[in-house]
Amino acid sequence: MKLHTKIIIGLVAGATVGVVVNTFATEATAPAVHWFGNNIAGPVGQIFLRMLLMTIVPLVFTSLTLGVAGLGDIRKIGRVGARTIAYFLVSTAISATIGLILVNLVRPGAGLDPALVQELLATYRSQAQGLQAGGGGKFGIDMFVNIVPRNPIQAAASLDMLGIIFFSLVFGAALTLLPAEKTKPMLRVLEALGDAVVKIIDFAMRLAPYGVFGLIFVVTSRFGFALLQKLGLYVAVVLVGLLLHGAISISVLIRVFGGLSPRVFYSRIRASIITAFSTSSSNATLPTNIAVAEKELKIPPKIAGFVLPLGSTMCMNGTALFEGVTVLFLAQVFNVPLTLPQQVVVMFLSVLTAVGAAGVPGGSLPLLMGVLAAVNVEPLTIALIIGVDRILDMCRTTINVVGDMSAAVYVARTETDWDPKSVTAAAA
Repeated sequence: MKLHTKIIIGLVAGATVGVVVNTFATEATAPAVHWFGNNIAGPVGQIFLRMLLMTIVPLVFTSLTLGVAGLGDIRKIGRVGARTIAYFLVSTAISATIGLILVNLVRPGAGLDPALVQELLATYRSQAQGLQAGGGGKFGIDMFVNIVPRNPIQAAASLDMLGIIFFSLVFGAALTLLPAEKTKPMLRVLEALGDAVVKIIDFAMRLAPYGVFGLIFVVTSRFGFALLQKLGLYVAVVLVGLLLHGAISISVLIRVFGGLSPRVFYSRIRASIITAFSTSSSNATLPTNIAVAEKELKIPPKIAGFVLPLGSTMCMNGTALFEGVTVLFLAQVFNVPLTLPQQVVVMFLSVLTAVGAAGVPGGSLPLLMGVLAAVNVEPLTIALIIGVDRILDMCRTTINVVGDMSAAVYVARTETDWDPKSVTAAAA
């Protein structure tokens, strides 16, 4: 049985078992369910996730450095980088706009039961306070200054992805300016390091079906559909917005700028979609993305190694949409009126903070608190959506990853001799 088939089985089984035990659990059986989730399913899922996460720093460093060094001409690096970042920003802005239009049309926060609001605030207030203590609201000009790390080792230790990416880009660019005889030893070391990381990823993927089962089971057994029913309209707006962006906006971008059939594109990146949905982490999905881009979409390694690590931190289509919808939803719940100019500010801040959000589960929540504060919505009201955020995180991460892959297709078509017809023929 192929690995992706095993992963799908683990995903479906975990979700099904979790919902069933959540629905039919009694006072007598609930402790056993919690014990299984806390001591077996949860740890297995976390071990799988951590094995992927521990490869992120060396993978990003080697992939970006080799990608930049492989491009050779420093002027070409600038052009590729400009195209990549421009695509990220445009696609993310489109996503945020879709979310704001939907939330204004549906108004999911209007008329919500005040008792329900207080119940959720009381339940999740401590978690929201923990997020605020972790640095909510640190965005703006300081975020751009902090892209340049004082200490790249410290940036790696703290998983400061923007700092790691900046250092990798500068290091790779510096290698292009040195004589070839001096750079060859370093490039060989980086290639060997990258190969070793790939082997570690292979080890982790053997655990993937069981890890995916554990991750999904813990979520569904704990929350079931109770909170989804209570906040159903808000959840529906986010999910419909993500679906529209993925099915229409990205499909159009793929067809127009990538020259590739959306049907072929989505059929080829199924492994990335499944991994993104189950891990809720753009960073954890990066190894799968690079492998899928090179093997399934036939994208040159130098483009995949350059665009996708950047995308795992900077291309956050789903996160921007989620943030815009959430800010307006909470403003509606707590009767904070937002004018059209203020909503434009929300869209701009959603794009900006999405770029700076960590590509890990829940990585956008601290910065989202800053957006709330900027438009005079109490940041602690984020507690209202924490209960359903894990499920939404899966969905928005999937769109983030699809956006990354579409950017790789666009850059490959404009900067290399990559031919989308080769992918179509292979799919057929």
